[in-house]
Amino acid sequence: MKSDKIPENYQAVMPYLIIEGAVGFIRFMQDVFGAKETYRAMRDENIIAHAEVMCGGSTIMFADATESYNARPAGMFIYVDDADLVYEKALAAGGQAVSPLTDQEYGRSGGILDPFGNTWWITSL
Repeated sequence: MKSDKIPENYQAVMPYLIIEGAVGFIRFMQDVFGAKETYRAMRDENIIAHAEVMCGGSTIMFADATESYNARPAGMFIYVDDADLVYEKALAAGGQAVSPLTDQEYGRSGGILDPFGNTWWITSL
């Protein structure tokens, strides 16, 4: 059921990650996926209480892990224009290969584990 009261640039369902090193995650998202930081609230000078990036029309929300909130990374599937290029960018930005790029029925796809514990299934048609 979709609500007509969802704020602009938000979706009915959005990932919310609790990660170690949220500032670095912003850089990773910008460098690899061309994401734009849209919001940041700091708990103190080193801890992000809540932040958001816009990536390909989707908002990803996240915060730094704390004693009260343990890290909760995720697995995400992302469509990109050029899976080979983005896969290489992810490796160059500190990602680790989970699965090599291969041609699948649904497109060219491969898996990367980012430095923050998230797995990205990078895919292009």
